[in-house]
Amino acid sequence: MSFKTILNVTGVSEIDQDLQVAIDLCSQVGAHLSVFLAVMAPQPTGRYATLAPSWLEQRERNLQELAERVGIVRDRIAKTELSFDVDSVYAEVAGASDAIGQRSLYADLLLVGPAVFGNEDLKSQIVNGSLFQAQRPVLFVPPGSKATLQPRTVLLAWDSRPSATHAAREALEMMKAAESVHVTMVDPVLAPTASGEEPGADVAAYLARHGIDVSVENLPSSGRAVPEVLQQHAVDIDADMIVMGAYGHSRLLELLLGGVTKSTLKHAKSPVFMAH
Repeated sequence: MSFKTILNVTGVSEIDQDLQVAIDLCSQVGAHLSVFLAVMAPQPTGRYATLAPSWLEQRERNLQELAERVGIVRDRIAKTELSFDVDSVYAEVAGASDAIGQRSLYADLLLVGPAVFGNEDLKSQIVNGSLFQAQRPVLFVPPGSKATLQPRTVLLAWDSRPSATHAAREALEMMKAAESVHVTMVDPVLAPTASGEEPGADVAAYLARHGIDVSVENLPSSGRAVPEVLQQHAVDIDADMIVMGAYGHSRLLELLLGGVTKSTLKHAKSPVFMAH
């Protein structure tokens, strides 16, 4: 699909770097930029978890800083030619995931920039709200990587799960415009109920019908973790992006993502486009 609305969720301390990435991506594809600043309030402390004066004072400071940051973001984007909107949430009880999920319903793509990528608390709220509640795709941009929505080389991590199929469909337009797509499987199971008798053949045929230059690469793990194999292969083929499915059901980040998915994000060096 084409990306007409990109939602950048960020915190007040992560604005500068992540906002520039969002501006660059929206300029690249002519998308509307929606910025959502999320701040999580500190939990009340004390024997009865009462709202102490110090907590209330901190809350007022946080709200003031949030309002100032919203103004700064608006002024900065207004200097570009982008269509945009800026909003914020101060999450006091259940966290920001519900609000992020609601905003995600009206976006084609969520962006987790390099600064938020290292903020595990906020990243978990985005994963829960966007990937699992709203079921919208997310582009994770690790520090030091170059984000693009016009990749030349794509690594499609394939495991024959519905989530991988969903990710492939969400990334279809990007893959159609790419020079090459590498369907990559690690230790595929040759069985009709798993990867089939010829692993990767079905998805390769599906992509080829869309005019995509696709190759299938079945890699042995040789005792290495699957994320390590995928990451190394991405480097070997000079991939601009890894496309993969996410799976899980729990609201906790530790349980939200499967082992391969979570570990891939933890050690990612290339942008990861993920859908559930």
